[in-house]
Amino acid sequence: MIRVAHVVLPAVLLAVAGVGGCGPAQTSDDPPTIGFLAQNNSRDFSREMSEGFRAGVRIAGGVNAEVTGPDTHDGLKQVELLKGLATRARGGIGVSAVAPELVAEPVARVVEQGIPVMAVAGGQVAPGSGVKFMIENDSFGLGAMLADATADRLPPNAAGKVVIGSNSPGMPALDQRALGIRSRLAERLPKLQVLGPLDTGRDLTTNLATWRRLADANPDALALLGVGDVDAINLAAVHAEKNATWLAAAFSIDAKALQGVKDGHLFATISAEHFLKGAVSGWMLAQHAKSGRKLPEGWFVAPGLLVRASNVDEIIHRQSSEATRMEAARPRIDELTANPLKHLRPLDQAR
Repeated sequence: MIRVAHVVLPAVLLAVAGVGGCGPAQTSDDPPTIGFLAQNNSRDFSREMSEGFRAGVRIAGGVNAEVTGPDTHDGLKQVELLKGLATRARGGIGVSAVAPELVAEPVARVVEQGIPVMAVAGGQVAPGSGVKFMIENDSFGLGAMLADATADRLPPNAAGKVVIGSNSPGMPALDQRALGIRSRLAERLPKLQVLGPLDTGRDLTTNLATWRRLADANPDALALLGVGDVDAINLAAVHAEKNATWLAAAFSIDAKALQGVKDGHLFATISAEHFLKGAVSGWMLAQHAKSGRKLPEGWFVAPGLLVRASNVDEIIHRQSSEATRMEAARPRIDELTANPLKHLRPLDQAR
């Protein structure tokens, strides 16, 4: 458990229309405790989200925070950790679910205890969970963003093959990214033959071997596109190994993926801005825990970022330390939290 320093900021969120209501009253002089349940402690995207949550809590001040998560991609372990976290983080919990359906019933039991729960990433809120607020990207929109960047690099009448791979089929956010890519490519370049999403495997070694096989099996492909973080790392490596002419892009700002963009082996990568999502969730949950006011309801649409040769050096610098990440994120946190209703859509529209 970490004790977070107090930072004085205007509580702009608390003045927003529609965010009123009652919450758990504080009966102790001790600061309330909030928690964050991460997808895992090993993958870059999940560590970024956890780090962002801590940063958002530090900005808000006045609360204690605990961050936990399984070491690997393990939904059952998440359920176990949630039960323990709910005994300590009575001020509220942010949950980034590996499998939203798997944690729906345990989350519902936490909500029934009067502990507010928000979903942070995960792609959707499972029915029956009782969760009414989620911070997540428009994953379909991010897929369309990558498709547009791909189409911009191809001839207007391109009729070749594009292969889409996913390192985690069945995960809602990644499935929506793939759907967004396919849909937009069909609009922009209807003559293309789009294959996938094909299962490239979550394990780093397996994923690398799969992309090698896909590259060998499709030497005439115009582009190989991944929708996951491991896909980005290994697509860059395979493109370099083969001195390939096909286009490669995916979703990650892991250091190896960013270097892949800088070296020209990925023409683009998309950041789901996990640090920012974590920071906004930490700030909102801390403000709620301190004030006892109700959180907004709906889908808070978090932004994404297209990284290309033109801005990769800026992002490499941003990612070089927690201090530089925080410096870049702070004005965006302020903007996103100044008027949360501006970024809300109905929860059932999440994609």
